[in-house]
Order: sequence, then structure tokens, then C-alpha cells
Amino acid sequence: MNESPLRPRKIHSTRREFLRSAAVGSGLAMGLSAVQPTLQAAEPPQRNGESHMKLSLAAYSFNRHLPRNRPLAEFGEAKMTLDDFVEFCAKLNLDGCEPTAYYFPSDLTHDYLLHLKELTFRLGLDVSGTAIGNDFCVPEGAARERQLEMARNWIDRAAVLGAPVIRIFAGKVPKGDTEDAAIERCIEGIDRSLEYAATKGVFLALENHGGITSTPEQMLKIVEGVGNSPWFGVNFDSGNFRTADPYGDLERIAPYAINAQVKVEIAPNRQQEPADLARIVSILRQANYRGYLVLEYEAAEDPWQAIPRYIDELRTIIQA
Repeated sequence: MNESPLRPRKIHSTRREFLRSAAVGSGLAMGLSAVQPTLQAAEPPQRNGESHMKLSLAAYSFNRHLPRNRPLAEFGEAKMTLDDFVEFCAKLNLDGCEPTAYYFPSDLTHDYLLHLKELTFRLGLDVSGTAIGNDFCVPEGAARERQLEMARNWIDRAAVLGAPVIRIFAGKVPKGDTEDAAIERCIEGIDRSLEYAATKGVFLALENHGGITSTPEQMLKIVEGVGNSPWFGVNFDSGNFRTADPYGDLERIAPYAINAQVKVEIAPNRQQEPADLARIVSILRQANYRGYLVLEYEAAEDPWQAIPRYIDELRTIIQA
């Protein structure tokens, strides 16, 4: 009897088992076998066997236009505001938008969050997620507590906005420290943040974003170490691996993706070149990814002109 297409297909029994198989396939079993998390590792997200993607756009795509760390009273002088960004997303007939945290007013209020939520809903857009620029490698002390407090604050804000997921970073090794110690602190910071995120119904997605997530080995070591929480996964960023084989490395983290960003450039061996968008989407499909595909535009061409063209290309690819 054929299995029902709606029944979740088991990909790997545990995150640890997947990492073992991935390690053997790439000659890394010895390095990963030494990883011994104190908590049971969670499984990769369970899919129904069929990939499905919706389109969104990250506000970071307008980084050169949007104001940073400015009070709301000064937004009238800015080239662009989050309201303009949301309206632009609606004109592109996107399914969602990502109002990245950096561009909210420095004097952010609950009323502003409600305003943005109302605007997105009336324009028929989901808030696909948001992002924070945290660093969980910071040593114990006041600075680290501020990082954790920022995460908690944005978990609260994401819950108000209806943003299901926050892209989080790991951070970088502090001067004079070791990578192992930094990774341990990062895992502890994620675990503490997840405890709070679970009470608000907000997912945390660790992005491959340089520092101690520059390679898939580093990413998977952190993923392996994070405790068993259904509210945790990976933010798959197609442009952030600057390794010899970024496409192959993206394949290794794709099974854990709960959010996916695509960039129009990729940098094998740190040499920038146009990205193969169809190949990137194929990698996600092979992992049965279901969720948002968020364009984060960072190329040199003017975003107002370039983004509509790339959205059209992505729409064609995911509908094929």
C-alpha cells in the first residue's frame, strides 16, 4: 500500500544521526564524533515529502536607503522607511516581507509595531520573519546579558508583529579566546533564548553568517550542540559561505532550514560571481524545504531596479 502523500516522511531519526552520515560522506566523521551535547539533539524539521516555497523580501535589500538607529521623528527626512518597504513588497505581489530589526526606530514603541502589523495585513502580506544582529560569543558579564536581553526583546516584538521566526547570528571568537569556548557560549546563549522563544511561539533560526558559522562544519557543530527544542532551526543563506564549494556546503545545512534567504551573488573561495538561483532552489527542494524564500539583495545595481527583475526570476523558478 502506497504511503499517503500527506504523511510526514522521516528524513533522519535524529540530528546526531544525520550529522554522522554527513560526516562519513565528507570524511569528517572523526571531527564530529567528538561532539557530545549535554542535551538530546532535536530532529531536522519533518516535511511532508513535497517542497513548497513562498516569496518574501528582506528589508536589508534597501540597506543603503533605510535609516538605522534613528528616532521616529526623523523618519520623515529619510530616503525610505519601513512603510515604503512594505508598500514596495505589496506592489511586487509578494507573499511576505521581512522588516529587519535594524531599521525600526530607535525609540520603538508598541504602537509602532501595531501600525506595521496593520499595514502589512491590509496589504495582504505576511511578516515572514525578522532578524537581529546578536553575538552570543561574548564572554560572561554585562555585555553578554545585553545580547540576551536584546534577543528576548525581539522575541516579544516578533510575537506582536506575527513574525514566526527570527534570524539570529552566532558571533565571532573574541580576541584571545578559543573557538571551542566561543561555540560553547553560543550554544548556551541559543538554549537560553530558546527557552523564552518557546513561551512566545517564535522560532529562532541560526544563520550561516561568518564568524563561528563560516563553514558547514562549524554550523553543524552548533546545531548538534543545541538542546532539543522544536523552536530551533537553521536560516539557510545562499550567499554567506565563502568556501571552495559553497553549493555543496549549502546542501549540508539545507535539511535543517526553517527559513531560507537567497542572494543574487555567491563567492566560492571569496571570489564573487552571479549565483545560480535555479541550483539554489533545487538544493532546497531536494531537502523538501517548505517555507519562505526571502530575497536579500546586496549587489551593486540599484535595488529599486534590480529587485523586481530578480523576484520575477525567482517566481518563475519556484513555479516551474
